[in-house]
Parts: sequence; structure tokens; C-alpha cells
Amino acid sequence: MLDSQTRSAGLTLALVSAFAFGGSGVAAKPLIEAGLDPLHVVWLRVAGAALVMLPLARRHRGLLRSRPVLLAGFGLFAVAGVQACYFAAIARIPVGVALLVEYLAPALVLGWVRFVQRRHVTRAAALGVVLAVGGLACVVEIWSGLRFDAVGLLLALGAACCQVGYFVLSDHGTDDGDGADAADPVGVIVYGLLAGAAVLTVAARPWEADWSVLAGRADLGGTTVPAILPAVWVVLVATVLAYLTGVLSIRRLSPQVAGVVACLEAVVATVLAWVLLREHLSMAQLLGGALVLAGAFIAQRSAPRPDAGPVAGGTRPSRRSRLPARRPAS
Repeated sequence: MLDSQTRSAGLTLALVSAFAFGGSGVAAKPLIEAGLDPLHVVWLRVAGAALVMLPLARRHRGLLRSRPVLLAGFGLFAVAGVQACYFAAIARIPVGVALLVEYLAPALVLGWVRFVQRRHVTRAAALGVVLAVGGLACVVEIWSGLRFDAVGLLLALGAACCQVGYFVLSDHGTDDGDGADAADPVGVIVYGLLAGAAVLTVAARPWEADWSVLAGRADLGGTTVPAILPAVWVVLVATVLAYLTGVLSIRRLSPQVAGVVACLEAVVATVLAWVLLREHLSMAQLLGGALVLAGAFIAQRSAPRPDAGPVAGGTRPSRRSRLPARRPAS
């Protein structure tokens, strides 16, 4: 049973993590609009964070032998795939919309469990899927023939699918009971960032980017700021701080509670985009966003007990596996 002081500290850290992650799109979009390719912004974020956290790699080097598949999957899906799709999406559609589409991931996990693994899911889980899909229809205002760029929506959906890939991989490769520190979340994050940076270096070809953009200025909702400021925010706050506080919060809270708090990321991103980027959403879209988050919440809460087999709906692995309970997406 968690004491009140530990729980309060955990909730505070989880809120900081949600706020830090939620600001990534708002900080990245001005860089993209200033002339950097979305893939180059992703490379800057991942490579910069990997460099900052590199000193921790030696401490967790045992993961290279015990969890190579997990590290490769984390780097490919949860780091490179999610972020590349998300940043490419926000170059075409509003930040809040992209993140809300990405929050279909818990519902998609349930779809994988039901139709691919052919396992039973609860009525509550099915309700979560219905709410999330219905909410998404409101967010994109489907009755108007999709108000937003179709490619942008597909990219945001790709980010959600990459999350599903990581959740499924985690479910099958993390719980072999070979030691409490075998899948330490800090180590998984560090090597996931390194793997993601390696993949993105090949894909993004950063030596071809116009990095002089960072010496200029970027537009933040009508206000010009030094471009280096959102770049530093993306690396240090939206990645390094977000990951570390997320990991620390999980060690003080249950994965379910931390998962619910993490849903605030979409709220933070939408509010920041509204205030800083002037990306206003209609009342129908706000209602749809609430339904998406409610569906994600129900899906996460509908995961079976650890002794019931793989996680069916939760996006947070079991406490015993000690995996990162937070995906480094947005």
C-alpha cells in the first residue's frame, strides 16, 4: 500500500511528465514552419536526448545481452516510428488533433487482442473502443468530409500503430523473471534513444539539413522567438525531463494510475497549442477529444490481471516487468 507522501510525489512527477511530453508538438511546430524538415526535428530531439543520457548507458549495458529485441523494438517503434509520424503529422494538422488520433493506441491494442490473438475482451473494453472511435469522428468532424489533411491524419494514425507495435512487443518479450534489474526502465529508455537515433540518422540524413535555421528566429503564435529556444525545449524538457519524471512516477504509482495521469498529455498539448499557436478547436472537437480520452482511460483500466496472460487493454506493462510505463511519442 502506497503511503500518501509517496503517492503525492508520484502524482506530481506524473503531472510534470505529462506537461513536458504535451509541450513537444508545440515546440516542434515553429521549427518545422521555420524551415526544418519534420524528420530532421525528430532526429534533433532523439539524438540530442540520447547524447544527454549517454552517461547512463554504461550502467545498464547488461540490457544489450538480455533484452536486444526489446531495445531494438523500443528504438524502432516507440522512438523513431512514433515521433517521426507524429512530427510529420503536426506539419499538416493541428497539434491537438494529431495527439488525440495517437491516443487511439489503447483501443487499437484491444483490437489486436480480439481479432489477431482471438482473445476475449470485456464489455468495458469494448465500450472504451466505441467511445474512442466516436470521439475521433468528432475530432476530425467527419460529417464535414474530414476537415483536415488526409495524409496528416494517416500519419497520426501511423504514430498510434507504432505505439501498438511497442506495446505488443513489450507484452511478449519482457517478463522472463531473470532478475529485477533486467528490464530497468531507465536503461530501456537510454538504449531505445540510442537505437532510435541510429535509425533516424540513416533515414533523416541530418548532414543535409539547414541547421542555420536554429540561429534565426521562429514564429510562436505570432510572436517571434530565437529558434534555439524551442529546440532546447524539445530535447531537454519534452524528452529528457519527460522520460525521467515518467519513470520516477511509475516507481511511486501503479501503472494504471500513471496511465490515467498520462492522458493529461493530450489536454496539455491542446491547451498549449490553443494559447501559443492559436490552433483553436470547435466545441464538437473538444467533446470528441474528451470521448477519445475517456475511451483510452477505459481501455487502460480494462487490462486483465497479470495471471490472466498478456495485457489486453492497458498501455502500461505490469509493475513486475519494470518497463517504461510511458511511451516517448509526442
